[in-house]
Parts: sequence; C-alpha cells; structure tokens
Amino acid sequence: MKKLKDAGFYSVESVAYASRRELADVKGVSDAKVSKIKDAASQLVPSGFATAHTILAARGSLIRITTGSAALDGILGGGLESGSITEIYGEFRCGKTQLCHTLAVTSQIPVTHGGGEGKCLYIDTEGTFRPDRLVDIAERFQMDPEAVLNNIAFARAHNTEHQQELLAQAGALLSESRFSLIICDSATALFRTEYIGRGELASRQNNLGKFLKGLQRLADEYGVAVLVTNQVVQSGLDGAMSFGPSVKPIGGNIMAHATTTRLQLKKGRGSDRIANLIASPSMPENQATFGIRQHGIGDASD
Repeated sequence: MKKLKDAGFYSVESVAYASRRELADVKGVSDAKVSKIKDAASQLVPSGFATAHTILAARGSLIRITTGSAALDGILGGGLESGSITEIYGEFRCGKTQLCHTLAVTSQIPVTHGGGEGKCLYIDTEGTFRPDRLVDIAERFQMDPEAVLNNIAFARAHNTEHQQELLAQAGALLSESRFSLIICDSATALFRTEYIGRGELASRQNNLGKFLKGLQRLADEYGVAVLVTNQVVQSGLDGAMSFGPSVKPIGGNIMAHATTTRLQLKKGRGSDRIANLIASPSMPENQATFGIRQHGIGDASD
C-alpha cells in the first residue's frame, strides 16, 4: 500500500511490529483499515509465544561481523551481532570512528570469513566520514576498493529531524538490497547540541528514544547489525564528589536500555586502545586491547 510505504512501512514485518497508534498516524488510513492491516500482517508474521528451543534454533542463523581485532572479537563473542544494537562510547580520539570505518568494510566480507556478506548503511552526524580510509582498509582485506565504496550507502545528518528522516529512507534501501550493517556515528551528537538545559531534557530523551526504537525495528525486520557511537560527559561537573567512572555516556537510561551491547573505549599506549565490555546479555564483563593501524582496527602492538 503506497500510503504505508510513504510513511516508512516497507515490509510486512514493519507493519506487524508497529502499534495501532503508529499506523493510525498515517495520513489517509482510517481506524477500520488499521484493524484490517494489523490482522493481515499478524497472520503472516508470528508475534505470539514460542518455545525457548525455537528461539535457540533461530539464533543459530545470527551472524557476527569481525571488528578486525581478534582480541576485540573475543570479548564480543566473535564480533558484532546481527539483529541487535551495539553501542561504543568514549572520549575523543579513542577509536570510535576508526572502528566504524573498519566495520563498514568487514561487513561486506563473506560470512565464512567473519563478515556480514552485505552492504553497509552509514549515517554521519559529526562530519568524520573519510572514504579514503575505507580504501586502505579494503586493500588490507584484499577487496576491490571501488566495489567496497559502492556498497556503502552514506548520508550526512544535519539535525535531529533529518537524522530521524534518514531512518525512513534506510527502510527503503534495506527492502531493496541485502545490507548487513547500519552505522550511526554518532547517535547523540545532534541531540546534545539541539536540546540544551534541563528544561529540554525530557524532549531530548523522548526523541532520542524514538530514533533508537527505529534502529531496533530495522534490526528486527532485516536482521542487520546496528552500531552506534556515543559521546561522553565528565562526571561530577556540579562539584559533587563522584565515586563512579570519571566519564559517563550521553543518553542516560534511554540509551542504556535501547542498546544490547555496550563497549567503553579508552586511550592506551601510543596507537593502542582499551575496550571494556560494560553490558552484554550473553558475554561477561571483560577487557581487550586493540590497535589503530594504517589499514584499520587491528590487534595491539607487541
């Protein structure tokens, strides 16, 4: 139905996962049509209970995309997991964008070699995307640089409204071709600059939550892995004594609950970086050291 596609519902799954309120907000779709659409979608997409054995079998089809570092892959259980959101946060120059660039390439490697065997969709909110870095990384993995660049759909988001609109466009792209990874670097930068002060905190969190929900919906519908980077703020800026971490990620509980896996990156010695696995439903808290190399993310120097 054209009206649903124009509103960003490109698949039966997207309709089945949507609430009646969301469908009712589509211009020209009456309440009666919403009920018929939901009933039809529910018959095609199972949305009820299933046994844990069935879920275990379904998880067997998940893929993990290598980060380029064996040590980092190790604490993640093999790499970035498809169908879920992985968040990496840390101070500037800790390797967040470098990791994004490497994964944009490794997501195209065959599954048998630790890749996702699909295209990458890349949303840049800070102007840090560098295609020349992708060429270096592609050569490391003995891939055709031109083909790698053509398999990355890139967009620069200029404000939070535009950032949200790009998700609707992403749905159209994912419905037409095989993608294995969505990257948003960074998910919070524009929200942080547009919504300033405690008076706008609730509005910021509500809109950030809407964006993250949209990302998770795409992960559920198309089985893609999602990687978001996040900025940090210094703890204890109000003068109060702080016994926790010196920095904390932006987004509070909205970000914490929306992401499946959380990684904190820190600067190490020279070009080495330290990754702390903060949260994961399947892996224990752990730490790994990796390096930023000319050809992307790699293992730490000896």
